[in-house]
Amino acid sequence: MLHKLTIQTNERDQMIEVTEKVQAIIDEKEIREGAVIVYCPHTTAGITINENADPDVKRDMIRRFDEIYPWHHKLDRHMEGNTAAHMKASTVGTSQHVIVTNGRLLLGTWQGIYFCEFDGPRTRTFYVKVL
Repeated sequence: MLHKLTIQTNERDQMIEVTEKVQAIIDEKEIREGAVIVYCPHTTAGITINENADPDVKRDMIRRFDEIYPWHHKLDRHMEGNTAAHMKASTVGTSQHVIVTNGRLLLGTWQGIYFCEFDGPRTRTFYVKVL
C-alpha cells in the first residue's frame, strides 16, 4: 500500500513532525504488524527521526545545518543558488524505515518522524509505503 501525502512548508528551513499522519495510515488500514517506509522524493528536503519533546532540538538542528552549510558560499556554482539545501537534504537522507507492532509505530519515547524542508516555502509531497 502506497500513500501520497502533501505538506505545505512555511519557511526556508523547517522541520515538520508527520508522525501522526503516518500513524493515521496505519490506523486506517488496520495494520497490526509490519513496517513503513517514509520517503521524500525531493532533492532539497528529507525525512528524519529525532526528538519531538523539546522544540529547541529542531531550532538547534536547523541552526547547526546553517553553520555547516551556509546558504551563500562564494565557491558554489549551482545556478539556482540552493546548494546548501541540497547538502542538508543529502545529510538528512530521503527516507526512514519504522517497525509497526501492535498497531503502533515503534518509536522511542521522545522520537518523532519529521519532514525536513531546506528550500521553502513550498508545497511538498512525501510517500508512506506500508509493508
